[in-house]
Amino acid sequence: MTQNISFAEYGISFQEKIVQSLLIDHKWAEQMSEVMRVEYFDLKYLKYLSEKYFHYHRKYRTFPTIQLLISIVRDDLKTGTDVLLRDKIIEFIRRIKTNPDVGDHQYVKEKSLDFCRKQAMKEALEQAVDMISNGEDENVLNVIRSALTVGTPASVGHNFFEDMDARLVKISRSACPTGIDQLDAKSILNGGLSRGELGVIVAPTGVGKSHFLVQLGAHALKIGKNVVHYTFELSETAVGIRYDSNLCNIPSNEIIERKEEVKKQYETMNLGKLFIKEYPTSSASVITIRSHLEKLLLRGFQPSLILIDYADIMRSTRKFDSLRHELKLIYEEIRNLASEASIPIWTASQANRGASQSDIVGLENMSEAYGKAMVADIVLSLSRKPHEKSSGIGRLFVAKNRAGRDGLVFPIEIDTGQSKILILQDAEAQSLHDHARAHESTMKLLLQEKWREVSAKRKSQL
Repeated sequence: MTQNISFAEYGISFQEKIVQSLLIDHKWAEQMSEVMRVEYFDLKYLKYLSEKYFHYHRKYRTFPTIQLLISIVRDDLKTGTDVLLRDKIIEFIRRIKTNPDVGDHQYVKEKSLDFCRKQAMKEALEQAVDMISNGEDENVLNVIRSALTVGTPASVGHNFFEDMDARLVKISRSACPTGIDQLDAKSILNGGLSRGELGVIVAPTGVGKSHFLVQLGAHALKIGKNVVHYTFELSETAVGIRYDSNLCNIPSNEIIERKEEVKKQYETMNLGKLFIKEYPTSSASVITIRSHLEKLLLRGFQPSLILIDYADIMRSTRKFDSLRHELKLIYEEIRNLASEASIPIWTASQANRGASQSDIVGLENMSEAYGKAMVADIVLSLSRKPHEKSSGIGRLFVAKNRAGRDGLVFPIEIDTGQSKILILQDAEAQSLHDHARAHESTMKLLLQEKWREVSAKRKSQL
């Protein structure tokens, strides 16, 4: 029965995208290895390529890189009619590398996996009928159960007792530091934002969320990490100038006039790679970002840090009657992306209107959806009142932190001219309670001083 079953009904493009997805997504390929048969392809070059790909995995327990796969094909197909097949395969691989077009891969993966799992179930049912006919009723249930589990994620979880040694070792967080020593301290962020984690910067409009994200990206570049920066408000060049300003210590409004100086500075730096990708407001979803990352991966670019400016103005993959439900879903999808790709992701969130007059911006000030804070691993907030903007002084508050201490307040200096946010030198973190007491004391002193001024003015009038 299975001999006449194939992906032919979906067309050539669909079948090519299946193989392309196998080459890109090794976790998905691991699932497919249990249920997919090369006979499902009706194109010879796709049958051959997938057979070599899965054969390598069965032998070495890992999947080959695209370049290694090309080498394997060249070695195996050297003469005669094999040369035509070889050239067809190599042409296909080169085509998907130079023009990946991965926008609909998620659909292809879901559809093809579902197809293969259904075929596995049909085969199990046929086998069950034969077993019943042969009087092997007691084994039917095992066959059906086995068919139901194939094609699911391979890991069954952490065996608490058998895997004890795996957890009782010193864990390396493999974190991407923020570059702010006080934040990266072991007691707070323990080295920075780790792989698979989501960090959120919360602030009112105009305080410095976007500048903070640029600073995070610039520091990652300085230590040799690759960065992808997604922008939904500013243009790619505008964000690029902010990076120039931060990395070269030149005010952003002087970058163009001093472009030769900027170029010379970069010649002396050993930086990671940076891609800045712009999408119009509310036009891109997590699926869009996932597709773009797959394109970069096909071109050999593996990001170490992803920055999204900012999640609140992304498009949800599902519509709800309430905006807060859509926002919560967006943050959940970004968190899932970080976990699946094993990459730290920082984004920003708009604080509500009342936060602009608040001394400290807390989780309760996250606009529209408190659920955003529930999803995030780390939430930092920036605050500065309107009269503080001219001085550049503000506050950074560790509102939530799964890696260490939270509830800490740091006095900071915000330099929007160079997209730099620094904790004031020799400043110590205060707990929220201590900061409130200090603020109250300061307010009392200001009121006393004001009362003395009023009293002195009244006496002079008498």
